[in-house]
Amino acid sequence: MGRGTALGAALLSLLAVPAPTAFAAPAAPAADSVTPAVAAAPAVPAAPGTTVPAPDLTALREALRSALAKGAPGAMARIDDNGTVRRLTEGVADRATGRPMNTDDRFRIGSVTKTFTSVVVLQLVDEGRLDLDTSVNTYLPGLLPDDRITVRHLLSHRSGLHDYTDEMFAQTVPGFEAVRNKVFSHQDLVKLSLQKPLTVEPGTTHAYSNTNFVVAGMLVEKATGRTVQSEYRDRIIKPLKQKDTFYVHPATAIPGRHVRGYLRPDEAGAPLVDSTRQTASWAQSAGAMISSTHDLNTFVSTLLRGKLMSPARLAQMQEWVPVNSTQGYGLGLRRRDLSCGVSVFGHTGTVQGYYTYSFTSKDGKRTLTSLANTSNTSDVLNVMPLTLEAVFCGKKPAAARGAIPVERHEDIAPSLVRD
Repeated sequence: MGRGTALGAALLSLLAVPAPTAFAAPAAPAADSVTPAVAAAPAVPAAPGTTVPAPDLTALREALRSALAKGAPGAMARIDDNGTVRRLTEGVADRATGRPMNTDDRFRIGSVTKTFTSVVVLQLVDEGRLDLDTSVNTYLPGLLPDDRITVRHLLSHRSGLHDYTDEMFAQTVPGFEAVRNKVFSHQDLVKLSLQKPLTVEPGTTHAYSNTNFVVAGMLVEKATGRTVQSEYRDRIIKPLKQKDTFYVHPATAIPGRHVRGYLRPDEAGAPLVDSTRQTASWAQSAGAMISSTHDLNTFVSTLLRGKLMSPARLAQMQEWVPVNSTQGYGLGLRRRDLSCGVSVFGHTGTVQGYYTYSFTSKDGKRTLTSLANTSNTSDVLNVMPLTLEAVFCGKKPAAARGAIPVERHEDIAPSLVRD
């Protein structure tokens, strides 16, 4: 625990992150309220020549309500805006009891886990224990079929490693039930991937694959001799004083009060499946973490403010590989270019029953985490970008509005497009 604990202590002394109680919410904020009630915040500086307008809370609430109208039992959002906190909730966290959504609740964050994993890897690069441009096979001999695949290729999704979830979840509910209580090793998941050939030449184009971050987790454990759970805890969770963030794999329960997740079957009209309890072993260091809106906002804001790694590593994290005309992918970090010209930085997350968006402004001063407690429905998935538009683009004249991109796939089984 020596080096990880020492780094955690050093980070703790550097971080200017308020303790969770500083922004404590009431025990159960009303679903139709914003807490606290404050005047619109001033614009926040973003990229040169671009300012972030004040959030449009009416548009944000409309987006959350739209998620419900399209099939999500509940939806919520928390904005941390340079010291001002706004919380909006709609619908229920638990269909059986009718308990309303609450922004203090915990939930599965899916692929937002990838940013946590990338932070740990980049800290290890800072410590000289890993090198971004060294072959993965140098650290894990014989693991991968091509020595050209580097650590950088994993974190930027340019390795070409096939995403095993494409086959695992080709049928959504049967696929989930087959792995709900199963425990995989990292090696098991890599073997599933290697049953298929590389999808792209290593180091060329972006091809999203959960396999990349399974291997990244293996690198963390090889370099440190400790579990990824221990590294998340000592390098990120403890220094940031996070009370709601956990890596509980292979336990199946979410600790404490939490949002229940509901998975939509592929068959039209079939009832939602409660997918809350699972090992998430199929995801591990690619998507198995649990957190809350407060903790995620703290994490992504602190990251963009340069408090979790050296300036050189943060700059490398933001060397963007094109995904499409409005998105870039760095090293475990997404950049999304919004219709008003503002770019935001963070990650999306999909795990059975949960859609998460967690993004911040370039300077880390305005941060949004939004959640809908369903998945496997493109109708709800395509509501999620609207939460970013409302919070970072605000009220815009109709003539100034650009097209809002359509989400083409989920972070699970990225080659499969759901209706």
